[in-house]
Amino acid sequence: MSRILLHIWRGYRDTKLLVKMTVGFVLGLIVALVFGQQAQVLSPIGDILLNLLQLVVIPIIMLTLIDAVNTTQSGSLVRVAFKTVAFYLVTTVAAVIISLSLGLLINPGTGLNRPENGAKTPEPPSFTDQLVGVFPENFFQALTDGKILALIFVSMVIGLTVAGMRRSSDAAISDFGAVLHKFVLAAKEMTFRILAGILQYAPFGVFALVASDIGSQGFDALAALGKLTGAVYAGLAAQILLIYIPLLLINRVPIGGFFRIAGEPMATAFTTQSSSGTIPVSLQATKKAGILQEVAGFVIPLGATINMDGAVIRLGASVVLAANIAGHDMSLLELGAIVLTATFVSVGTAGVPGAGLIGLTILLKQAGLPLETVALVAGVDVILGMGATMINITGDLVGAHLIDKSEKRISRKHASSTTEDSPS
Repeated sequence: MSRILLHIWRGYRDTKLLVKMTVGFVLGLIVALVFGQQAQVLSPIGDILLNLLQLVVIPIIMLTLIDAVNTTQSGSLVRVAFKTVAFYLVTTVAAVIISLSLGLLINPGTGLNRPENGAKTPEPPSFTDQLVGVFPENFFQALTDGKILALIFVSMVIGLTVAGMRRSSDAAISDFGAVLHKFVLAAKEMTFRILAGILQYAPFGVFALVASDIGSQGFDALAALGKLTGAVYAGLAAQILLIYIPLLLINRVPIGGFFRIAGEPMATAFTTQSSSGTIPVSLQATKKAGILQEVAGFVIPLGATINMDGAVIRLGASVVLAANIAGHDMSLLELGAIVLTATFVSVGTAGVPGAGLIGLTILLKQAGLPLETVALVAGVDVILGMGATMINITGDLVGAHLIDKSEKRISRKHASSTTEDSPS
């Protein structure tokens, strides 16, 4: 009996994660379709997966960034940061334009009545609060709260300090810095090994999350708001086909190889609806792709916070839905204002519970459209959130590949010029 169980375990362990996740997803859909609301009894199994992923998020972000700062020259770090922010802003603006264009073409909301009651949404944090929050007053509170930008700041401060110690002219200080860096490397390896174990459980969590979430509200809501869901998913597909794939092709990144490696984090993001929870899986994918870890260690955690391409596609289509319900024809000036606002709102509400509904509330207020629309969108929030989170993560990985290619070209050019300048 023990041999049979061992054989089954080895077969399961050696099966590709993407295959196991797909099976879990399909079985979850079947259970949701058959049992509906009763499938919510499985939600604790899914919650365990989310908790386990969150368990390793903070150490992986911090250890990867500290190591990245120690293996990158200061000038390179600034260059990578600039490229990362520029890439995310450009793709986010493109996502809003695609979303509004498809929304106006498909016209979701025609034939729907204006809801009598709005959905309750959390208050969005102010810009000042977010800015101050990047600089935590308590290191342990920053760890507990799990605020990504604060963790990035703390990690970079620690990384720069350790790097300064390693390069100190004082031998004792240099030795201390080397010991600290070696500890970071050991802890990083340990954390990724823990992650590998968590991912063996992931298919069961995916099964439970899909069954409980979609079984509780998905199918009825999908039928009622089919046009909105169709517009959002068409926008998500267009973002991949019109933005991501051309960028990968221009930079000579093999499309098949990219999606083969990106499949696992994309599937994790789709089923968990958690950008931050998918960070460990994304970082593991960048290692498989051979991406410089000093690049990935900065691009991926920052992307989980400020890269919200999928989120703005949801927002754009939802605003068109609200306009159609209100019978309001939007002018080009209004559409332009929504493009700008949605870009900044997607960054400002990232990582906040109910972020999609917060962002939609802000946009509807600006456009003078009925806030009750939030109640309608809340009905399909789970389904829209799955696709949006997957696109967010896909954008992070595209950015990591492109910036990695750019940095490697600079390194080759620098090495070539150094060779030419050296005396023969």
